[in-house]
Amino acid sequence: MPYSRIPDVFIHVFAGLAFMLLPLLFMSGQAGEDGVGVIVLSIGYWIFCLTYIFIFYLNTYWLIPQLYLKRKYLFYAAIILVLFILIAYARPFELLLQHHHPPRPNDMVMPNRGAYNGPGGGPPRGPRHGGPRNMRIDIVSIFLYIMTIALGMAIQITRQWRTSLQQVARAEADKAQAELSFLKAQINPHFLFNTLNNIYTLAITKNDKTADSIMKLSNIMRYVTDDVSQHFVPLQLEVDCINDFIELQRLRLSKKTTVDFAVRGRLNDKTIVPLLLITFVENVFKYGISNHENTTITIQLTADERSITFYCHNKIFTPAGTPQRTGIGIANAQKRLNHLYPNKHLLNITNENGFFSVELILLA
Repeated sequence: MPYSRIPDVFIHVFAGLAFMLLPLLFMSGQAGEDGVGVIVLSIGYWIFCLTYIFIFYLNTYWLIPQLYLKRKYLFYAAIILVLFILIAYARPFELLLQHHHPPRPNDMVMPNRGAYNGPGGGPPRGPRHGGPRNMRIDIVSIFLYIMTIALGMAIQITRQWRTSLQQVARAEADKAQAELSFLKAQINPHFLFNTLNNIYTLAITKNDKTADSIMKLSNIMRYVTDDVSQHFVPLQLEVDCINDFIELQRLRLSKKTTVDFAVRGRLNDKTIVPLLLITFVENVFKYGISNHENTTITIQLTADERSITFYCHNKIFTPAGTPQRTGIGIANAQKRLNHLYPNKHLLNITNENGFFSVELILLA
């Protein structure tokens, strides 16, 4: 039996034992000489219990899934009504109680030959006790029937609710994984081609930085393809990726662009969503570089005991007539933050007076 099903078995066993104790509690003061042990060992007691157990499982695992949950409400209500009429007519608890109820003097009519019992001294005109059997109502049996139906409905509703929550969680996880895969595909092409072109130029000119650039590119690609299979990775891996990314970008920067990159605090015990910060760094280099104007790119990361703070700032350079854009990676990062850092992050993005800045605070 799978481990995940063990709690359900315990619940059913406990509920079954509790139900089987109910009639004993009702009859505890009326068992007479029979005692509780004799009641439990009687065939009538087990017929009574099995009747309600059968109704419970019939309703919970067949009527509700096959009729109610499939919107066959009329058929479901008709069967429940038929079962109710059968219970009301059969009166299982009353029969069980009568079977084990000790006779009392007041329950019997003692003959008295000297008394007047009717016209001509004959028998009494009618029975001393109630009317026909089908006119009496067994309140306990009806109550137990209603509780049995309600319990089955509650179990199925709870199960459907749990299933819905699991499906939502699974869909969110699949969505996050798809977004991460999309982000990988987005980073790889243009960055890879530009970097390979730069390394090719270094190789042609026999620059001493060629081997080191190839190693940095290899580190980035390993991180992008292999090290981001988990939802969270060590912060140091993300910082190393940013550092290698910046160093490779420096290969194509002119002297007019200054990069201010600083990391402060302790990174060893911190984790972060993979490829989260590199998204903003890539955006900085994509829109913050000019070969004609002096510009400064600012990238700062601070890690303290309770938070991780990331900040980047750059001037936006776009061709004339082209609307300013920040890339779809920013929107992707915002969705991942909402999913993986619910109520634990603060993202402030500003785009004013030709400057773009991002301030992200992740709470521990």
